[in-house]
Amino acid sequence: MTKTILYARVSTSDQDADIQRAQAEAAGFHIDDVVMDEETSGLTTILSERAEGRRLFDILREGDTLLVRWVDRLGRNYQDVTDTIRHFMRKGVVIKTVINGLTFDGATKDPMQEAVRDALIAFMAATAQAQAEATKEAQKVGIEKAKKEERYLGRKPSFTRKQFEIVTTMLNQDKGPTAIARATAADGSKPLSRQTILRIKEDPLKAEAILNKWGLTM
Repeated sequence: MTKTILYARVSTSDQDADIQRAQAEAAGFHIDDVVMDEETSGLTTILSERAEGRRLFDILREGDTLLVRWVDRLGRNYQDVTDTIRHFMRKGVVIKTVINGLTFDGATKDPMQEAVRDALIAFMAATAQAQAEATKEAQKVGIEKAKKEERYLGRKPSFTRKQFEIVTTMLNQDKGPTAIARATAADGSKPLSRQTILRIKEDPLKAEAILNKWGLTM
């Protein structure tokens, strides 16, 4: 008896295997089983090296259908995706995508149809890798930008604007560091250390300037 297996790869926290299944069922697919890999990179980890991805090579039989939301769920590496799809087609497995409802199988023997099919597989696999690499590069740029901004701003202050105001007010009242530290934790915040309080006492204008630089106005 043939079966339809949905392969869902969840690589980030904003993805959900249940959503991928719901989308497939909404598109009219009957799913017999779901195989899912979590927190795996489709760019650096090929399908056969993923914990659950390996199962597909064991459980899929001739006549079965491998269903994926799109080819990028199989992977983001061009060579891996094209090799995987061709492997399953040779095995007699039909690969279908929920998005666009595409079907890839090895049934056709017409050279022109084979050429069109293989060209489409190659295009989709290449697009998946290009998108993954673009996303990775954008993330890298974002991380570098954040690092530069942090270097420009300096270390984030260990005290809030409210705590700063408590410290300066109580210093003007000649209160000691111990009493001030307790007061800075009155709203459940972590109490300021004696060293932090003394730094504020030594140069309150500098402490306030740091808060302003970080945009901590409240």
